[in-house]
Amino acid sequence: MTYIAKPKLHHPTLACNAIGYTRRDYEGKVSTLCAGCGHDSISAAIIQACWELDIEPHRVAKLSGIGCSSKTPDYFLGQSHGFNTVHGRMPSVLTGANLANRTLLYLGVSGDGDSASIGLGQFAHVMRRGVDMTYIVENNGVYGLTKGQFSATADPGSVSKKGVTNTDSPLDMVGMALMLGASFVARGFSGDKRQLVPLIKAAIAHKGAAFIDVISPCVAFNNHAGSTKSYEYVREHNEAVNRLDIMPARTEITVDYADGDTIEVEQHDGSVLRLHKLHTDYDAHDRVGAMNYLQAHQAKGEVVTGLLYVDPEARDLHAHLDTVDAPFNTLGERELCPGAAVLEKINKGLR
Repeated sequence: MTYIAKPKLHHPTLACNAIGYTRRDYEGKVSTLCAGCGHDSISAAIIQACWELDIEPHRVAKLSGIGCSSKTPDYFLGQSHGFNTVHGRMPSVLTGANLANRTLLYLGVSGDGDSASIGLGQFAHVMRRGVDMTYIVENNGVYGLTKGQFSATADPGSVSKKGVTNTDSPLDMVGMALMLGASFVARGFSGDKRQLVPLIKAAIAHKGAAFIDVISPCVAFNNHAGSTKSYEYVREHNEAVNRLDIMPARTEITVDYADGDTIEVEQHDGSVLRLHKLHTDYDAHDRVGAMNYLQAHQAKGEVVTGLLYVDPEARDLHAHLDTVDAPFNTLGERELCPGAAVLEKINKGLR
């Protein structure tokens, strides 16, 4: 109920992070989603991740499209920058904002309807261009706002609440992200906060296009027997390839582990991503191997979760285009309008 405001008074015993914020400072408005919706669990995981990373809320730009998932940025980081775009167009708006001001942390939140249907072309280009962002798809396999039609990610054989069986082939957002060149690809489950929070933290720390597909059951239209996006189905078929810890650069690393049990990947900001292998034959640095692994387990009806691929040497769109470091709004007329001679030089180089 949006007319009920959250109390601003904080209890004095609430724990603060290193920059003096409580977890409550990262919350937003009261959620209007259905009770038990997986999207609210994802919002809680984002709040927890940003609080643990000591991120100043005003440094975050959160963007979304249309759908239940795209409403959720209103429910977290209430003191950050926000932009709700039109259906499927979040990636292009985020790309423009990122090019104009690289000093912000960009968080794109979308859904399977928003990204896998009308926004599929937008999704493809933001991945291949390596825009420095964390792109989260809250994937429930249905159009929740329009009462439960199958989305493009619904598995064949999945049964709707009305008893209709889906016969269409699904779009695998994770497989597409790998193929399109995303340098950080993961899948999580809204019902597994212990795995999801470190995934989000690692994605935020990653320099480049970071994509997380989060299976997020729709309790109103897709949480019944026969659904492959229900809580029960995902819990019974979850194939977790790893668990993560991420340690900020200021934290001394004093871990003791056996050879072959852990991979450490240093991120661009100096933090260390520590990957605990649950399957000793899985290599999170092998893009092709990740695609094959996904296909093999998908054929068994298993939902693979965890960090599936990461490129520690990734370069983002700014590095590709060799852009200036300063945000555009800090540049003056001299830099933005250097004169006719410079324009002629640029035009000459294009002839």
